[in-house]
Amino acid sequence: MLGKLYLIPCTLANPGEITCSPDDVLPQSIKRTIDFIDYYIVENEKTARRFIKSINPEKKQPSLHISLLNKHTQVSDHFEMIKPLLDGENIGLLSESGCPGIADPGAVIVKLAHEKGIQVIPLVGPSSILLALMASGMNGQSFTFNGYLPIDKDEKKVVLKNLERLSFEKNQSQLFIETPYRNNKILEDILQTLQANTHLCIACDITLPTEFIKTKTIKEWKKHKVDLHNRPCIFIMHKMY
Repeated sequence: MLGKLYLIPCTLANPGEITCSPDDVLPQSIKRTIDFIDYYIVENEKTARRFIKSINPEKKQPSLHISLLNKHTQVSDHFEMIKPLLDGENIGLLSESGCPGIADPGAVIVKLAHEKGIQVIPLVGPSSILLALMASGMNGQSFTFNGYLPIDKDEKKVVLKNLERLSFEKNQSQLFIETPYRNNKILEDILQTLQANTHLCIACDITLPTEFIKTKTIKEWKKHKVDLHNRPCIFIMHKMY
């Protein structure tokens, strides 16, 4: 029999910094799954072990078999990672933050599992993208997640203008993210580039005690100072009229 691939969401805190109880944001199905799984595919071993321990302090860490999947992983290593599934062992796929496979390298493992006829089981848990959209008041019927915008300032401004145009023409909310230490810089670029009546939602530290979610026009944001440095953020823009 083949094993099953469980997609295990984790908290949205910075990796390893669990500043709220996992019980507050994760259902009991996560604990029950971690109880019986000893094979994991993760982005960072140290933070993954810390997360697993926070969910089940009694689980014996030496019994865990952990494979690393990150930007340094070779494509040739992917099949080796799922071999336990072919031998009948269940595997848990863990993201560094939120849901595996969503803005996350784990999608390649999920694709490979489908190709091998392995059952994929997604578990319920927090997604910063969906939680931000839910709280933004923007169009949840039509939206696009654009990932990271270009680092180059001129290229970034061109992309921002294009996203603003698309949001108006298609009545479609545009979501994107930035590396946390560059959040203040991208906010500065947004305020310099977009039109005054374009709406912008900033959602950061979602589910944490420091959670901040506000939607304002660009004109209003220019009057409102906010420090986003090193705080995980989702940005949502929509030019509505």
